[in-house]
Amino acid sequence: MQHVNDCADITLYPTANSWYMGANVPGKPRVFLPYIGGVGTYRIACDEVVGRDYLGFRLSTGADASCNDGVIRRVQPDVAMVIEMMAMLELPPLETMDPVTARAFMEASSALRPPGPDVGEIVDGKFPGPAGDLSYRLYRPPTVGPHPIVVYFHGGGWVLGNATSDDPLCRDLCVRSNSVIVSVDYRHAPEARFPAAIDDGFAATRWVADNAVALGGIPGELAVFGWSAGGNVAAVVCQLARDAGGPAIAVQGLLTPVTDLEMSSGSYVENAEGYILTAALMKWFGDHYADEADRSDPRASPLRAEDLSGLPPAIVITCEFDPLRDEGIAYAQALAAAGVRVEHIAARGHTHTSLTMVDIVLSGAKIRAEIADTLREFLGASVPVR
Repeated sequence: MQHVNDCADITLYPTANSWYMGANVPGKPRVFLPYIGGVGTYRIACDEVVGRDYLGFRLSTGADASCNDGVIRRVQPDVAMVIEMMAMLELPPLETMDPVTARAFMEASSALRPPGPDVGEIVDGKFPGPAGDLSYRLYRPPTVGPHPIVVYFHGGGWVLGNATSDDPLCRDLCVRSNSVIVSVDYRHAPEARFPAAIDDGFAATRWVADNAVALGGIPGELAVFGWSAGGNVAAVVCQLARDAGGPAIAVQGLLTPVTDLEMSSGSYVENAEGYILTAALMKWFGDHYADEADRSDPRASPLRAEDLSGLPPAIVITCEFDPLRDEGIAYAQALAAAGVRVEHIAARGHTHTSLTMVDIVLSGAKIRAEIADTLREFLGASVPVR
């Protein structure tokens, strides 16, 4: 039934006021009962249930009974379709490329994405970094300001991406949260290895805080948000800001963040292959970014910090089929144990990349709405920086 509902929820069927939903019977609960994944898909699933010793069934014969508990379809159906389509393309793994080629490959792939929602205004500019000017892209909501302001750090394993590479996600976050999003660039490995990205991220946060009014933001309503490696940068920036006495950060949003470069958690084994971000690709990213001796440094692995108290409230988003899932959960738990307010959003059936696929993976919209709602709530209650 979970899989049946997941399939229906990415269509218009559940919105219909018809007998499909039980609307012809007064007082009947509205539930979409047909399976719309297709007869062939249904047959394959049934065969897999049998082949896996009747997964999900309890079998009994007289006094003997056995139960093989489990779910046959755990990945969201639209996520599964994306994975299947990418497998059919037989694309070369990113970790087989050099960084320059991988960047060109990702830029070409990004050109095919839906653009995401319209925003009120987009402004490109530069901010001063520790080693020279860096780019930013500002997204302003279509509502009257000023607005809360979010410093956004892009994903890409510290090797790929730039201030515009997560454009659809930034647009979506801007509109849903009604916040100014400032997507900032940072130096990339292997040309600029650890801790260059962290230094740039902290400089960007300071610059945005100092210029919040000019950027259309509300002073005191400042957040940092990052995806993947950008989540790593956001988490570390919060620790640096706490220790430096500022700037004051009201909330940190960490979307499938890297929190421990040891790369040895259970989810690295469970989700090593098959879900776009692989364990091998994470190793490729880590090898380009940081030397072995640096990986236990809290600025590379924020989960290893001795003290996590006094940090801003956190929204930590993890995905079920992600090598980084367990370290994200561990960081949320460690923050909570240190007295930090934490909202952990576990995205069932999603992969490391699927929540960022705006207008491609429709099942991610509900999660992104929850993220934005929580971000708005947290921005109304900042904590002092010690």
